[in-house]
Amino acid sequence: MLDRTGTQFSHVKPGDTDYVSGGLRDFFLYRDLGVAEATHGKVIAHLVKANMAPEKGTGWHRHEADFQIVIMVKGWARFMYEDKETLVEAGDVVHQRPGIRHYLFDYSPDMEYLEIVSPADFKTVDVEPVCAIPDPTPWPAQ
Repeated sequence: MLDRTGTQFSHVKPGDTDYVSGGLRDFFLYRDLGVAEATHGKVIAHLVKANMAPEKGTGWHRHEADFQIVIMVKGWARFMYEDKETLVEAGDVVHQRPGIRHYLFDYSPDMEYLEIVSPADFKTVDVEPVCAIPDPTPWPAQ
């Protein structure tokens, strides 16, 4: 049975939280949506957006998590999931099974996605390369 007593109601509006650096990747900005606090760490939900051009990407890694989805809100990103290149575009939803080895190596300047993970304090573990990674698409000069 779902424990409804251990969580709180949460409503975060766009101006309530800012995009900040200091998250898992320095080339992304993160906006907390209040879910980790409301669920006492059972789930985290945050918006992630591009902050710098994809020079080296995330590197090969996996997450120690029970559940993870990525919902692309704007733009696009290219991932390697194991040895399969996957283009994720605005409107796409990806369920990343626990432990899948992956690498986000390319994304558009306007890329923004919603990530929902359980538990909130999931761990990221670097792994050996699975295969070669294509080069990222250069961003237009600004």
